[in-house]
Amino acid sequence: MSTSTVTPPAAPADRPADDKTPARRSRRRGETSPLARLTSHGVLTVASLIALFPVAWLVFLSLGPDKDDYLRPGGIWGKMTLDNYSFVLQNTNFFDWLKSSLIVSLGTTVIGVLVAATTGYAVSRMRFPGYKKFMWVLLLTQMFPVAVLMVPMYQILSDLQLIDTYFGLILVYCSTAVPYCAWLMKGYFDTIPFEIDEAGRVDGLTPIGTFLRLILPLARPGLAVAAFYSFITAFGEVAFATTFMLDDEKYTLAVGLQSFVSEHDAQRNLMAATAVLIAIPVSAFFYLVQKNLVTGLTAGGTKG
Repeated sequence: MSTSTVTPPAAPADRPADDKTPARRSRRRGETSPLARLTSHGVLTVASLIALFPVAWLVFLSLGPDKDDYLRPGGIWGKMTLDNYSFVLQNTNFFDWLKSSLIVSLGTTVIGVLVAATTGYAVSRMRFPGYKKFMWVLLLTQMFPVAVLMVPMYQILSDLQLIDTYFGLILVYCSTAVPYCAWLMKGYFDTIPFEIDEAGRVDGLTPIGTFLRLILPLARPGLAVAAFYSFITAFGEVAFATTFMLDDEKYTLAVGLQSFVSEHDAQRNLMAATAVLIAIPVSAFFYLVQKNLVTGLTAGGTKG
């Protein structure tokens, strides 16, 4: 019986056997290098500063007491004051403008989201004749400029006696918000499994009951995005509000902002202060829906 001896392999020539230097750690898939992370953070920081600069500049100009301070912004540092805000709140119809804006914006949000959600659900779940063409017709309505729509809309509202009414302006804004929101909700409803509808019907729910009790709670992020878009559309619009609202007490904030500009004068310090005040309701609304808003904006890429 013979024995054999196993000889261990020799160490590489470029690495001595007693070398205890740890091997270089290989980078995992998807892991970025420190230089790449530093570059991305730097780019994002610069982009954030660019986005925030107009807002900061507007707030800075609103603290200048003179209407021509925007020409010499460096002089604002030594005379900052809140008098512009006091003047806007006490000597203008700001609160009437705010009331009108909230009525129109919230009305557009409620009616627009209701119509868009039912429309999107119907097209997503039901196969009726012309359902595809119907959605393309909705999209086609977004191609007409405001100047083209102004005259026919004014004639329609005049025939319905809705000129200078909140409801008339709400209907006009819904005609702008509903087509986009309907496409948005249709895409979101497509990500919800159809088996949920079938389970609701097995449990004895009607189609409306299934929609209200099962589908809408699951579509909350999509509803938040539609609500935010409808609110912003109505809150910041100027052309329709200027044309269809004749009473200065019914002006929205965006229209009331124009009262600081005349043919021979422009009170830009008051305009800046009013613009800052206008941003507060929008920021508050965004804060209320931000959790569902982020989910709704990214749901299309993560579900399905």
